[in-house]
Amino acid sequence: MQALLPLLPWVHVALSILLVVAILLQRNEAALGSAFGGGDMGGPSFQKRGVEKTLFIATIIIATLFALSVLLPEIAGVAF
Repeated sequence: MQALLPLLPWVHVALSILLVVAILLQRNEAALGSAFGGGDMGGPSFQKRGVEKTLFIATIIIATLFALSVLLPEIAGVAF
């Protein structure tokens, strides 16, 4: 575990950049009006397919890896 501690900040940076990119690449279902309480106006809904679904699942995996990498030193009982 001690050998991984110097690499952990770089892992955090890489995962955070990947997470931001993955979130920004996703299609937004709602318009700006829903951010202010406008709702979806009863428009058509869609299902994620293909690349969109893969990107969605990859975002969840990257977010989970990021959370685990942040909690890893606490779980192992090692201080930075």
